[in-house]
Amino acid sequence: MDEQSLFLRVAEQDREIVPFFVNGRPATALSGDTVLTALLTHDHEVRLSEILEQPRAGFCLMGACQDCWIWTEDGKRVRACSTMIEPDMRLRTRSPFNGARPE
Repeated sequence: MDEQSLFLRVAEQDREIVPFFVNGRPATALSGDTVLTALLTHDHEVRLSEILEQPRAGFCLMGACQDCWIWTEDGKRVRACSTMIEPDMRLRTRSPFNGARPE
């Protein structure tokens, strides 16, 4: 756990460690974690808002508010709160298209 993480695991059962990458950096999660949980056990934000560039950490935590959209390295947009972490998943917290939408 990073000192700046928003989530702290207080009770755990034996679960497999799942390696993944966020913005090119290696990280680990536990099997059964959502992407949101995996990200927030390492950092205090999921992404920056597109307009004001303010930190976002998810809001509703059930897929309704769209506050936790992030991207895979190949450009697929996913909701961090309802997407399960997968081994070697490669995630980006900023759009890989730099404001341009793919055709």
